[in-house]
Amino acid sequence: MNETLFSQIQKLFERTYAQVGINLEDCLIDRQRCAQLLILAGRSARELSELARTFLRRTDKRLYVGIYYSRWLIEQLERHDPRAGLSDRNIRSLIMFVEEINHALHAALQFKNGAREIGGEDFARNLELQAQVDTYLVLLLFVAFFRKTQRVSRTDRRWLRFHLFVAQDPHAYIDKTIRGRYLEATELAASYTQYLDTLNGMRRLDEIRRFCSLDYAAKKQRILALADRTA
Repeated sequence: MNETLFSQIQKLFERTYAQVGINLEDCLIDRQRCAQLLILAGRSARELSELARTFLRRTDKRLYVGIYYSRWLIEQLERHDPRAGLSDRNIRSLIMFVEEINHALHAALQFKNGAREIGGEDFARNLELQAQVDTYLVLLLFVAFFRKTQRVSRTDRRWLRFHLFVAQDPHAYIDKTIRGRYLEATELAASYTQYLDTLNGMRRLDEIRRFCSLDYAAKKQRILALADRTA
């Protein structure tokens, strides 16, 4: 049986970090369930994208995850499968697709490691920062796969960085907490991935594994220290 794009991306993240212990595709929900969870999530959460969402709910000893993708987004990825090449027609859809898998996986890994305050702002910022970093690295792999030399050019990197870090518009959010979250996460991720671009494969892998183990405050401190060092 052919693997789905979803399962391939989950396995890539698990090889990079750790096994999450569940098939995240089993966490996919339909539009009706998404609407129900959106009501429970509160007014500010309704500002977030209607095309792709990850919902988290905790009981005493269990974490419940729901991942939603709109029919439109899935149709775009089916029509312009990124496994056949990346272009302006599918780059935004792929970014959203990868980020939600990443949110779910890292939330589950943090929960397994003892994190319980999943409703806190630092937890949300941590997931967003990690997702933007990891998504950039996934996009690099997609681009490299279709290059004969397996090398990603400066032009490729500029294109990826534009769609991931520049084309986003955090200022569009009315809620100041959400606006601040995305502004900061995007700025930090853009800075950190520039540093990652200077590392070879093994050093980059070691670095992102150490980075992943940090809480949000330590991640932010790490990135700011690197920026000061290279200034």
